[in-house]
Amino acid sequence: MLLAAGRGERMRPLTDTCPKPLLGVRGKPLLRHHLEALARGGFDRVVINTAWLGDQIEQAFGHALPLAGLEEPMRLAYSHEGRDFGAALETAGGIARALPLLDEVFWIAAGDVYMPGFEFSRHAYARFASGPTDAHLWLVPNPPHHPGGDFGLAADGRALNDAPVRHTYSTVGLYRRRFFDPLPMGNPEGIRAALGPMLRRAMDNGQVSAELWTGPWTDVGTPQRLAELNAT
Repeated sequence: MLLAAGRGERMRPLTDTCPKPLLGVRGKPLLRHHLEALARGGFDRVVINTAWLGDQIEQAFGHALPLAGLEEPMRLAYSHEGRDFGAALETAGGIARALPLLDEVFWIAAGDVYMPGFEFSRHAYARFASGPTDAHLWLVPNPPHHPGGDFGLAADGRALNDAPVRHTYSTVGLYRRRFFDPLPMGNPEGIRAALGPMLRRAMDNGQVSAELWTGPWTDVGTPQRLAELNAT
């Protein structure tokens, strides 16, 4: 599942008429970088949630997207939170809304993150699916705009809610459907719920693992960061 429902307030005025996942990064829409990476990993079904200008995202990618690495076009489904509820449901609320479209184990990545070189690998998927935890996160070194980080990483691979050294959550992770059991399946009432508090509670129960990824990573959250990416 790719998260593409945000308004992109910090990217205004660029996002006044264009949803942030469609802004161009190095010659293609930002969201397409994730789609191509998933295709290289052999994943051929993706759910995209939308809210702000969501129809533009569906129009841009359609429901069957030919991509290198796949014998058949990638099948895309959409969870239109803006159309159904008038606004985005925050991260956990949006994922819960889309759960009926997702498998028991699934990837999550934010559509406004540029992460070239990251591999959505079948090996990582299978390793997590056969393991005991409910979520596995990829952490990155803290960027200048987020020096305090988010979560710690124990020597045994557990993600820590509180630790003296913390890293930033890249937004990429593997999850089981049961992680979202505190929310109603399909979120029919459109409950708005953040992901962070749910992750922290699960970490306190030893149900989240993590690893550090040190490749290039950018949260494309401001026009300046977008310009810097396109200037290199």
